[in-house]
Amino acid sequence: MKKVLPHIKEFFRRADMLLFSLSLICALFGLVVIWSATQHLDNPARYVIVQSLGIFIGVAAYAVITVIDLDIFAQHWKWLYAASAALFVLLIFFGQGGESTGNSGWLRFFGIGIQPTEIIKLAFIVVLAKHLVYLKTRRDLNSFVSIAQLAGHFIAMFGVIIVTASDLGSALVYFFIFAVMMFMAGVRIYWFILGFAGIAAMVPLAWTFFLEDYQKNRILAPYDPSIDPDNTGVNWQQHQAEIALGSGQLTGTGLGNGTQTQSGATFGQHTDFIFAVVGEELGMIGCCLVLLLLTAVIVRCIQVGLRSGDNLSALVCCGVAASVVFQTFENVGMCIGIAPVVGITLPFFSYGGSSVASMFMAMGLVSGVRYRPKPVRYRLY
Repeated sequence: MKKVLPHIKEFFRRADMLLFSLSLICALFGLVVIWSATQHLDNPARYVIVQSLGIFIGVAAYAVITVIDLDIFAQHWKWLYAASAALFVLLIFFGQGGESTGNSGWLRFFGIGIQPTEIIKLAFIVVLAKHLVYLKTRRDLNSFVSIAQLAGHFIAMFGVIIVTASDLGSALVYFFIFAVMMFMAGVRIYWFILGFAGIAAMVPLAWTFFLEDYQKNRILAPYDPSIDPDNTGVNWQQHQAEIALGSGQLTGTGLGNGTQTQSGATFGQHTDFIFAVVGEELGMIGCCLVLLLLTAVIVRCIQVGLRSGDNLSALVCCGVAASVVFQTFENVGMCIGIAPVVGITLPFFSYGGSSVASMFMAMGLVSGVRYRPKPVRYRLY
């Protein structure tokens, strides 16, 4: 015990305990809201138990990943991609739909669902950071060949997610991470302009030949009231969430007392629309607290990245921060009716063991950067 105690003290001294505390507060806050949101369901204790297990696994993973040098993960990038490929193959043969989504991005074992794209996202961030640093230090990052390699890197990942999981929400998170990390690495603005021009040119083709009518309506519905004027079709989910948010006013109705929540009127209220539950039962004050906590997590990730000693660490921290930013913006946007419903969880708060565990793992990557800072002489920014 005497030999172990110094190592424990060293861990608490060097690990990012502020980031861990913020993450744990968010997760426990989310656990309380999930408890309230599932009271109308059969066996509500199951959801609390699964989420608690996810938090426990996530906390353990946070500690383990913190003490592993990020360079070790980067050096074994081939193994990370091999593991990602194996998970995608499992999705092809055994992928199932989620509780409130139409995608097939879930693997289920003994009644417990795992969403591989949440875990693969961490490998994507590390490997992309490794790729960017390699091109930045040993090649010309802004050459046509380098940009083509990076574009191919992303397109392959994006395509595999769409084909194996049919999960547009997760694919969009990957896109935002990719764009932010490219910008932070120093890719010139003109490449972004050309890239977005290319995407704009492809949109009509995708719109005409790849999207079903219900998908088109879901995308356009938040911006075109004529698609569902009575809010009984494609707008129904968002409309119910807006009712819940509006009824909470400033202080909310109290946990367990929300009319929309306790009647189950809001679809997916413990997953994609959990922010609406916060708004109804804890009011605007609760919503502001959720956003404040997530903002603090984002700022801390960026702060650790900016204070890191090398490109790889900074890019990984920015990638993790970008993931939280996009998921928060899109999830809240779905609930207030300014973004289409694409099935994205609110980090740390939404129900999902794999989701909350993967978020703690991502924070572990950031904590590891602080745990093992690089000497000033290695800084490239």
